[in-house]
Amino acid sequence: MTLPRQYMERCLELAALGLGNVAPNPMVGSVIVYNDRIIGEGYHREYGMPHAEVNAINAVKNKELLSKSALYVSLEPCCHFGKTPPCTDLIIKHKIPQVIIASVDPFDAVAGKGISILRNNGVKVEVGLMRQQAMSLNKRFFTFHEKKRPYIILKWAQTADALIDIERLPGTPARPTWITSEKLRMLVHKWRTEEQAIMVGTITALKDNPRLNVRDWSGQQPTRIVLDENLTLSQSLNLFDNSQNTIVFNQLRNEKKGKTEWIQTDFVNSDFLKNILGVLKDKGIQSIIIEGGQKLLNAFINQDLWDEARVFQGSKFFIKGLRAPSLPLKNFSQEIIGNELLYWIKNPKNHC
Repeated sequence: MTLPRQYMERCLELAALGLGNVAPNPMVGSVIVYNDRIIGEGYHREYGMPHAEVNAINAVKNKELLSKSALYVSLEPCCHFGKTPPCTDLIIKHKIPQVIIASVDPFDAVAGKGISILRNNGVKVEVGLMRQQAMSLNKRFFTFHEKKRPYIILKWAQTADALIDIERLPGTPARPTWITSEKLRMLVHKWRTEEQAIMVGTITALKDNPRLNVRDWSGQQPTRIVLDENLTLSQSLNLFDNSQNTIVFNQLRNEKKGKTEWIQTDFVNSDFLKNILGVLKDKGIQSIIIEGGQKLLNAFINQDLWDEARVFQGSKFFIKGLRAPSLPLKNFSQEIIGNELLYWIKNPKNHC
C-alpha cells in the first residue's frame, strides 16, 4: 500500500469513530503529514464541536511544521459558518501547502466551494483518493443530500422456516415474539444508537407494544416514528410514554404534546411513503431503521425505498405464522453469530 493511501485509510478509521455522535454532520477524519510521518490527527467527535481538520491541526505540537506539511481529510473542508468557523480559513491561516481530499462534500453550502477557495489561495488540492470508501462511510450523509431523503435500513428477524411472527389468535398478549438471542438484541440496540430514527406500523405497535429505545447499549436515543393512519392506537402503549422524541403520522390531526408530535398526511396517495420521507428529510433526519412488520417492510420493498437490509435468521421454527418479506440475495454478505445468521443485503440501485 502506498503511503498516501495509508494516510487516507487512517482518516477513514478516525472518521468512523464519530458514528452515532455527529449527525446531521458527516463523519470526517484528518491527518497531517510531515516528511512521511503523521504529526497530527483528529476526527469530528460530536455535532457542534470542532471539525476533524481543527482537531488535527491542534494536535500538531510544532505549528511551524504546518507550512511544510500535507493535510489529508476524508471529506472536503467546510467553507461556511455553521456551528463552527470554516475549516478552509484555518488551513489558509497556517499556510498548509497541500490538501488531499477523498470526496467532495455534497452539502450545497460546500459542494466544491471549499476546494475552490483553497486553490484560489495557492493551496495544492488533490481530490479522489479512496473516494468510494469515503462515500460508503458517509452513506447516510450522501443519500440525504443527493436523494433528498433519509438513508433507509430494513431490519427484521425470521425463523428457520422464514416466518417473522407466530400465528396471533384472539386474546394473544401484546408482546414481542423473540426469534433471536439476547446477544443479537443487544446488537440491535447498538444499531439504534447509530441511526437517527426508527419506524414501525400500527400492527407492530399494537401486537408488540415496543419501546423502540436503547436499553442494552449506551448512546443516543432514536426518534420513534409510528404510522397510525386513523389514530387507533391506545395512548397507554410504550410508544406514547413521552420518554423520547416520537412522531405519529396519521390522517386526522396535527398536534404536539411534550416530546410527541402528530403529523397529518395523506395515506390514500400512492406516494404516501415518499411524502413521509420528505417530512423526515425536512426535519433533518438522515437515517432510519424500519423495524415494522410484514406490511410496512413490503411497502418499502415494493416502492424500492430501501438502501440496505439486515436480516437475522434464527434456529427456531414457528410452523404457522406470518411470512417474512423476501429480497433477492444478489448483493449480500452473511455472518454467523452463535447458532444464528445475519444477512447484510445492499440495494444495488440505491447504494453508494
